[in-house]
Order: sequence, then structure tokens, then C-alpha cells
Amino acid sequence: MATEYGHRTWSRFADEDDYPNVPDRQEPARRHFLPPALRAPVEARTWREFGYLLLSLPMSILTFTYAVTMISIGAGLLITFLGIPVLAAGLAGLRGLGAVERARARGLLHLDVESPEPLRQKKQGAMSWMGAVLKSGASWRHVLYALFHFPWAIFGFVVSVTFWTVGWSLFTYPLWQWVFPMYTGQDGIQLYGDETHQFYLDSPFEILVTCLIGLLITLVTPWIIRALTSVDRLMVLGLLGPSRLVTRVVELESDRGVVVDTAAADLRRIERDLHDGAQARLVTLAMDLGLAKEKLREDPQAAARMVDEAHGEVKTALQELRDLARGIHPAVLTDRGLDAALSSLAARCTVPVQVEVDLPYRPAAAIEGIAYFTVSELLQNVSKHSKARRATVDVWRSENRLMLQVMDDGIGGAGPGQGSGLSGLAERLDAVDGVLAVDSPKGGPTSITAELPWRG
Repeated sequence: MATEYGHRTWSRFADEDDYPNVPDRQEPARRHFLPPALRAPVEARTWREFGYLLLSLPMSILTFTYAVTMISIGAGLLITFLGIPVLAAGLAGLRGLGAVERARARGLLHLDVESPEPLRQKKQGAMSWMGAVLKSGASWRHVLYALFHFPWAIFGFVVSVTFWTVGWSLFTYPLWQWVFPMYTGQDGIQLYGDETHQFYLDSPFEILVTCLIGLLITLVTPWIIRALTSVDRLMVLGLLGPSRLVTRVVELESDRGVVVDTAAADLRRIERDLHDGAQARLVTLAMDLGLAKEKLREDPQAAARMVDEAHGEVKTALQELRDLARGIHPAVLTDRGLDAALSSLAARCTVPVQVEVDLPYRPAAAIEGIAYFTVSELLQNVSKHSKARRATVDVWRSENRLMLQVMDDGIGGAGPGQGSGLSGLAERLDAVDGVLAVDSPKGGPTSITAELPWRG
């Protein structure tokens, strides 16, 4: 999952070109000349949320009536077999009404709630379906929503309509004051009257005070409406969406798939590097040594040259094997920790890199390895694409999280776009509940922050 805020990208979820030469797609910020408190009464959000509260009353009456009726009939008929299908049908109907409520929240509150977990039928058939409906926790959460939302909808409707109508009525009082006929020489709302005394809102001062009170109520009403709809948001999220346990299980299943795919990709890379690199060199080395053995008696000098060349191939093959082993898990990381391992990475980078590691003690071995390879891939991107003159690597602990930050003064423009190396890196971090943050405006500088759990 990735959310973009201008040039800043937070991603919970490396190959070529993570610095694509793409135009700046940042939309210009809208300028408002009024403060939020004065804009709120006329903003579209306020009217949408007020409309949501108005519709909540008839919808809650319908949902509450349907839930109480079906549950009561089904429970009363449980003494016979008819109670089970009636209850199942009632719960299924509530799930349908829940879909309408989620759509209403999506359209008016801009609250995107996923559908709850589907029914888990062990086999086909009506009996299996009824059992799945009755056993589903989501079905009974819909019942709770129908019961709890009804009194809250009445409260929200009464409060919002009262404040809304009173505020706007008092604020616009001078515009409709004329509708009151003149009795006894007065023109305006009569607030008090008996046989001896009458009080009308008709003088300029009284009208001004009325407008100011109406303005105050009108300015406060949007915030009251937002407070009311925040409770509706919590109800919809908690009772009409998927449960946290199911959501977490789905995330873990997705993360497991990412880990399996990553491990398979790493194995293929190791196999390819062995086949195309060290293995090919060792085959060539064996052939050269065989030819040198044959020429040893006939042409000792040619054989010596071939042995020298084979010796150079051995050194190259050994270096490739060391690099390959370092790519699997560097020995310096195991022996001396992140500080020494990252310093070794910085020494091999083509850009001068300053490393600062401030850790009270070493994190979990798995997290330490992920942190090492994260910095490794980021420094590779700096070397290949950033055109930077210098870079920095900072590592520290914040509460129970391990923080990594790689900065460079290059051309910027980095982003986890489709198919980019940063997107693959973000997926690997997401598999262990990590977060990748990219701040890389076009023209630079680039700051990439990775957040990992301290213990895996």
C-alpha cells in the first residue's frame, strides 16, 4: 500500500532506474483566503456530513425494525425448525443493509470500508449456507450495528438539525424578519408577551445581537457535525467492516507470499550468479589447466603462461564467490554487527558515504539482515542513478523500531513506481511490518527512510 503526498511517498509494502525522468505531477495547493473556522459552514464536507446525519434516521429506523422483527420471529420459532432459516434470512438481510450503509459512508463521509469476511461454507447446499451465516461473526456484528446505531442516529439527527436550523435562522434573521405582520406597531419575532408587557426582536441592536448569536452557532455547528459523524465512522469501521483478526490473517498470508516470492527470487539470482560467474570461470580454469598439462613437456614456457592465466582466473573466481557469499549474508555482519557491515558497504560505494550508527545493542538477527540489505540496495541506487557527490547513512533506535535513513545530494526524482527497485524493497519491508518513506523532489536532494520492528 502506498499513499502519495506531493513528492513524499509512504509505502508499506531493486532492479533498474529508481530515479525515472518523469515530469512533476504535484498538483498546486488550493489557496483559501478564509480561515477554516469561517469556511466550515459552507464547505462541501459539512453539507455531506449533515446529509449523512439526516439520512441516518430513516435508515436506522428501517435497519432497527428489520433486525428486531427478524431476530424476534426467528428466536420465537427456534422451538421448531423454521427458526433457523428465518434467523439466517434475517442475518443475510442485515448484511445486505450493511452494504448499503458502507456505500452511504463511502459517498457522504468518504470512508472506504472493505466488505466483511465472506461466508465460509464447507460444502454446497442450503443447510451449509444457513450454518455459515449463523456462525459468521460479521453477521452478528451487523445485528449490533442495527441495535446501537438506532439511538445514536436519533441523537445525531436531533442535535444536528437543531443547531443547523437555529444557527442559520438567527444568522439570516434580517432577511426574513419582514414575513411577520405588524401587530400593535411591532414588526419581528415576539419573544415574550402578556397583558402588561410584550417583547419583540425589532430594534437594530436586537437584530444585530440575534445575527451575532446565529453566526456563532453557525460557526460551531460544523464541528459538532464532524464530532457526531466521527462516532458513525467508528461504528461503520468496527461493526460493518472486516474484523481486525481476519484483516491481520489476510495481511500475514500476503506477507508470507511476498517472503516466499522473495526467497525464490534470491535463490534464482544465486543460481544465475553461480552459473554465469564462478561456475563458468571454474570450467574455463579446468580446461586451461588441462591444456597446460599437455603442453608442459612440449612447451614449458607456454604452459607457464597458461598457468599464470589460470592463477588470475582463480583469483577472479574467488572474488566472485566472496561477493556472492557477502550477498547471501556477510560474515562481518554476523561477527561485528551493523556498524562495521554498513561501513564496509560505504567503502565500496562509488560516492563518499558517511555512516552513523547509534544503537544501544544489536537488534534481532533477521531484522539486522534486512536492514543491511536495505542500505545495500539504496546505496547501489545512489551509485547508479542519483549523480550525487556525497551521501549519508544514519541508523538509530526509536522506541521499539529500528530506523534507517539514506540521504544524498543527487538529482532526486526517486519513487517506488511500478516495476521499480524501490517498490520491491517496500514489499520486502512490508513483509515484516516495516515502512518505507521516500522524499525525493525533482532536482534533489533525496531522503529515504526505512522503519523496521526491533524484534522480528
